[in-house]
Amino acid sequence: MYGYDSYVALGDSFTEGLNDELPDGTFRGWADRLAGILAGDTPGFQYANLALRGKMLAEIVDEQVPVALELKPDLVTFCGGGNDVIVPGTDVDEISAQIDSVVAALRGAGIEVLLFNGPDTKTLSVMSVLRGKIGIYNTNLWAIAARHGAQVVDLWTMDVLRDPRAWSDDRLHFTAEGHRRIALRAAEMLGVPVTEDWREPWPALDLPRNWVALRRADLAWGKTHLLPWIRRQLRGESMGDGLSPKRPQLTPFVLPSLSSSDEHAHTR
Repeated sequence: MYGYDSYVALGDSFTEGLNDELPDGTFRGWADRLAGILAGDTPGFQYANLALRGKMLAEIVDEQVPVALELKPDLVTFCGGGNDVIVPGTDVDEISAQIDSVVAALRGAGIEVLLFNGPDTKTLSVMSVLRGKIGIYNTNLWAIAARHGAQVVDLWTMDVLRDPRAWSDDRLHFTAEGHRRIALRAAEMLGVPVTEDWREPWPALDLPRNWVALRRADLAWGKTHLLPWIRRQLRGESMGDGLSPKRPQLTPFVLPSLSSSDEHAHTR
């Protein structure tokens, strides 16, 4: 172990692990992967993941943060507000003020806090319009971390996340390989030694630049992912409605059972 006996992950779908799917249909994600790194060979390490897809920041603050404060783990990872940022008309400064209060409360309880800023969406068609808003969010997050003695995993400067293979078709969630690299980056921030390098270049990829093909891909994405999201927003619905966190309490962490082919399929 590396100084952590317990770890609680808070957030939305990013921390729940979409779309890093396990053979049984559940999601693994960077937080589970980080827990595995932190646990090492010590069976006493405990881990909880309260994150749930579709959660807005206010829901994370009301439903997850009090549980984390009660559990009082050694480490909390917090990534919230992303679903708020992508909603048109939301105020990033107001979102950041809520996060500031969360970090202050966690740090005041003596809990180490690891934050995650937003990734650079410049290379994501259509989603690139959010780049400025995410940049403001990130600037505020750095100030919050400095003010309260927290750390930030800088997704924005992770060049490997600008590769399309890091992103799922929905352009919102990371692939298994994206999650793996983020977990390695988080471990590095915590000073935990790892045997793999998140900076490892992707294999060469010849991307088609045909304008018509790109526009067709945008239209398909809009029909499959954007329109359903808009409908949920208008109806006040969430992807997480009716679902519960996958690890609601601190329990000993056991690595998921994966075959060699499952574990390495994302690298091919």
